[in-house]
Amino acid sequence: MIGRDGLAGLVVCAASLVLFGLTLRLEENPLVPIGPGFYPRIVLALTAALGAWLAVSDLLRSGRRPAADDAKPSSAKPNYVAVTIQFAIFGLYVAALTPLGFRVSTFLYVAAVNAILDPPRRPVQWLRVLALAAATALATWFVFERYLSVLMPRGRWTDF
Repeated sequence: MIGRDGLAGLVVCAASLVLFGLTLRLEENPLVPIGPGFYPRIVLALTAALGAWLAVSDLLRSGRRPAADDAKPSSAKPNYVAVTIQFAIFGLYVAALTPLGFRVSTFLYVAAVNAILDPPRRPVQWLRVLALAAATALATWFVFERYLSVLMPRGRWTDF
């Protein structure tokens, strides 16, 4: 019997395939070698494959699951405060894009989220947070602005 994970995998797979089909209707520009559906098709095909993999792995695990009576109740409770904080940080990130620009805002956002999700206790952990934030900001800027030629927001205050 399929569980929640398998059902989620099937939903993700189906939605990805529907969206993939819609990308086939996008008009190609003869002057551009890579059309507007190229990258979305890659992402959607990968997402559909991962959803199918989740569904199949859930089905294969279903024979090894304990019966419903034998299963231990989950003691993990939803942490709504943490979710609210993450949404607030994301809202601040979006608001900071105009004055600070993409690179600075993304650096601050990734650093803040990492520091809140796994609070650093030693200097080397702070170094990891800063290095990850810098690498993320620079890698996404490089891929989008340099490779894909998508202009990322420049800051009014920083012009960066």
